[in-house]
Amino acid sequence: MNAAKREAIFARLHAANPAPTTELEYGTPFQLLVAVILSAQATDRSVNLATRELFRVAPTPAAMAALGEDGVAERIRTIGLFRNKAKNVVATSRILLERHGGEVPQSREALEALPGVGRKTANVILNTAFGHPVIAVDTHIFRVANRTAIAPGRNVVEVERKLEKFVPERFRKDAHHWLILHGRYVCKARKPECWRCVIRDLCEYRGKCEG
Repeated sequence: MNAAKREAIFARLHAANPAPTTELEYGTPFQLLVAVILSAQATDRSVNLATRELFRVAPTPAAMAALGEDGVAERIRTIGLFRNKAKNVVATSRILLERHGGEVPQSREALEALPGVGRKTANVILNTAFGHPVIAVDTHIFRVANRTAIAPGRNVVEVERKLEKFVPERFRKDAHHWLILHGRYVCKARKPECWRCVIRDLCEYRGKCEG
């Protein structure tokens, strides 16, 4: 895929959704961090249902640490792997208090040192909470990048590096949200809804569906 086609793709995604953002509900960088940790192998909807009550009683690292693993676990029972996630959330809260003054750090290295935080989660925080032009590659973005040929790669790191190289600079900050939403609602895994895709004529996928 050439640069002109990539430019056109992101221009259309921008026109269709000028201010994209995460579907996770949060009020602070800390709450976003917790929500993203909880979202592993879970839907954003299920996370939002749980965090509304969780953030009401524990909106800060200090309150979350005080709530403890059992208290957190009780409020996120509807989410898969809830006990391990509760452990990570409380441990992360304590580290933020002990090492970062209760604030979420803005470096990937410091973020990845937190329990339950990998490269993808770190990138989501850097992008969504702090506006860094990085792209977190999840299963949706990996699929869209390969299927459309925007940034094909054999693994998520390769796709991430290609996206950060090939996505036009003016679109880089929002590219993560456009691609994940496109993969979630249009370019679906089992049956992509090509008939209503705004980039259909620019996409290089050979198996386009007619509807």
